[in-house]
Amino acid sequence: MPGDDGFPGSVTRINAARQPALTAKGGLSPRAARKVQDFLHENFTRKLALAEMASVCGLSPSHFVRAFARTFGVPPHQYILDLRLDLAERLLADSRMTIADIAHSSGFSSQSHFTTVMKKYRQVTPLQARVQKLNANIR
Repeated sequence: MPGDDGFPGSVTRINAARQPALTAKGGLSPRAARKVQDFLHENFTRKLALAEMASVCGLSPSHFVRAFARTFGVPPHQYILDLRLDLAERLLADSRMTIADIAHSSGFSSQSHFTTVMKKYRQVTPLQARVQKLNANIR
């Protein structure tokens, strides 16, 4: 099954912030929220256009962004970045992959972009995260 090996398909660690608020006024319907969430979990490692995500729900891009943010608490772009960072953090624990390979496998355009995003949102560089994970595994 895709995702069982930690690669794209399904992300096992789900943040509480990413759980849909299915009763959010002006948000996505429960069915649309489930459909777009499944779509994003299957496709987050590739480049995604806003129009493509909106079409999954049958909404215009502008309406989709507002409804998605009301439902998930973050805009679609941030949701995708979180999925990519979650995968990258799991892959960093495997010292056999280079950071550049992890960046590419996680859907980042370059190692530099990956490092910038990880530092901004997780407050550590990929190398620092790798060292922390390796040290945690040794203990």
